[in-house]
Amino acid sequence: MSIVQIDMLALAGNPNYFSTLTATNITQPAISLLSYNSAFEAQVIGQNATARNIADLPWQAFHEAGIYHKASNSLYVTSNFESIEDNINITVVSLEDYSITSTQFPDLWEANGGTSYYPPGSDMSQTPPQQIYCDQGDLNHYSSLVAVDPSTNISKVILTNFLGRNFSSLNDVRQHPYTGDLWITDPDYGHVQGLRPLPVLPGQVYRFEPGTGVIQVVADGFVKPNGLEFSPDYKTVYITDTGAVQYNLNLTGPSTIYAFDVTPDEKRLVNRRVFAFVDSGIPDGIHTDTDGNVWASCGDGVHIWNPEGILLGKIFVGETSNNFAFAPGKVFVFSNKRLWVVENIKAQGREVCKDFGVGCSSPRRH
Repeated sequence: MSIVQIDMLALAGNPNYFSTLTATNITQPAISLLSYNSAFEAQVIGQNATARNIADLPWQAFHEAGIYHKASNSLYVTSNFESIEDNINITVVSLEDYSITSTQFPDLWEANGGTSYYPPGSDMSQTPPQQIYCDQGDLNHYSSLVAVDPSTNISKVILTNFLGRNFSSLNDVRQHPYTGDLWITDPDYGHVQGLRPLPVLPGQVYRFEPGTGVIQVVADGFVKPNGLEFSPDYKTVYITDTGAVQYNLNLTGPSTIYAFDVTPDEKRLVNRRVFAFVDSGIPDGIHTDTDGNVWASCGDGVHIWNPEGILLGKIFVGETSNNFAFAPGKVFVFSNKRLWVVENIKAQGREVCKDFGVGCSSPRRH
């Protein structure tokens, strides 16, 4: 497909610039690629990318997570919250033919973000044997981290509280590939949606050691800490604050990605600074590629910045994207009822080597 070039100088002087751009004035959601910088086509998307819709369902099957399961060659995606009476499903997308099924796991009630998972003692030179989900919890169940083995349908709750105080509604999680620690965000969106009681903790970011039980607060000062991701060298952590969306949309609230340095002992965060502010919606799910570019799901699709925080381009779908997932040579974009794919891309997601066992340029540290 053709890439739409954005004239940054024309945009700088014309607040109505996008009203003249066909790709951003659609009556029905559709996918297009918008280039804000020459590096978008040259280094990120490449010359041969194609994009299309692969699912359009009557319910919101494609919301968060997007965890690869190698044994079944499938992507596990959490659906969106519908009501307290209906637990959130896990949507399973086959990467063989893009067919779709649904499942649920024991002790997982209102799943949101997740990642592949090495339990303590695992061989980290192999692909991850399990998945871990942030369970927002409900009025009868604690918000938790739940480890799942999709091959056996066995689940294990591994974390429910910070030193006795239950979390608000855990949102997203990443595992440090060298230490095995889990880094977690905890906004209060469960209470906002009416499925959780009043919070007893502020919106914070935590580091949890699944082998020892040690837990620490590593960052605070957020309205709604949401997505979290490591840079490919694991020296930087990116955390999104989606406080512009609480009970309603407030465009003066934070819609911001912050960057932090990881301390040499790989246990703390320092040097907080603004990395990027989103021009459409909020930055929800966030990932990096192996070149250090930062990708985030936003109000009109997926936005991509270089490591200096300069916007390179967008995968524009004309509606809110909550998250996305990389696979070798492609990226899947979730927008609740719809699932999109961009294939033949040049970029490789940070986790593709670990999860798929392909495209590894150097031996894994373990």
